Amino acid sequence: MPHVRPSLRVGALVAITALVASGCAADPEPTPDPGGATETGGTVVLLTHDSFSLPDELVAEFEAATGYTLDQRGSGNAGELTNGLVLAAGNPQGDVVFGVDNTFASRALAEGVFDPYRPDLPAGVADHLLPGDEDEALTPVDTGSVCVNIDTVWFAENDVVPPATLEDLLDPAYEGLFVLPGATTSSPGMAFLLATIAEYGERWPDYWTALLANDAKLTSGWSDAYFVEFTQGGGDNASRPIVLSYDSSPAFTIGDDGESTTAALLHTCFRQVEYAGVLAGADNPEGARAVVDWLLSTEVQSALPTSMYVFPVRSDVDLPEDWASHAEQPSETLAVDPAEITANRQQWLTTWTELISR
Repeated sequence: MPHVRPSLRVGALVAITALVASGCAADPEPTPDPGGATETGGTVVLLTHDSFSLPDELVAEFEAATGYTLDQRGSGNAGELTNGLVLAAGNPQGDVVFGVDNTFASRALAEGVFDPYRPDLPAGVADHLLPGDEDEALTPVDTGSVCVNIDTVWFAENDVVPPATLEDLLDPAYEGLFVLPGATTSSPGMAFLLATIAEYGERWPDYWTALLANDAKLTSGWSDAYFVEFTQGGGDNASRPIVLSYDSSPAFTIGDDGESTTAALLHTCFRQVEYAGVLAGADNPEGARAVVDWLLSTEVQSALPTSMYVFPVRSDVDLPEDWASHAEQPSETLAVDPAEITANRQQWLTTWTELISR
């Protein structure tokens, strides 16, 4: 997700700063009952990360169809959003949340942030359910993979063979060329840390020691890495042709010849999924459930690629033409079990912080 997007990219990328089975009912599109909604009525408060963005006309259609007024409130990045939910567990500042991803979701579940709610799932959505979500509290909304990206033009012009794997990034040939956001301040940064843990197991600190020794540069967030430091990101003093970004990024760097000027390294990817859930203690739980249903609608799912630069979780939604041509998804991704993330997150981040502080 960033979630985000998760959030991307050159041109259209500027709008975002963040890391994406058959239907159970005969009609997979939940149709709100305007009469019932009007009776309960009022405002439904949607808490999101700051990269949440959907067309105003979709919001207006939701409000007209349901009778609810949607109050959208950004709460920082995915990590900040989750931290706020945990601190306010049982007494939330909203009714429903979108943007908690699989790198943070298990923590929120463990803290009792959500009430159970699972709508009918359209085609493909069940493939993205969170393992261990026994209460059926979280509904997948979008997906996308955090991957190392390269400036293919730079590598061609400098006659340098580009990297392909995480291990390649340790090669002296790429010294000083890689930039990425930090794990404690960025959802994609955390996803990359988890990718290295998945790849190297207990040896992941050794990998990071070698990566930092090869002059990898850390930034506070994805936008600084991509738009300031990355050579295809537009920064005036950009000097690094390798960046941590997303599998969808190449769809937003299309040159005059119709070809992308960047590529995602598909052997380096960690898949993010962003979820929506009804908050325990919500003032308007019925409105919250209506929002979750709406986020799975064909209209919202179809808008996700161009609005938030993530893949829809519905398999029956067509992708934009540039995505079909240039946003290649990895067939396999690096993964860490959500329960393992919950059990080890703080220790991993403490160790990581010590490594980058040396």
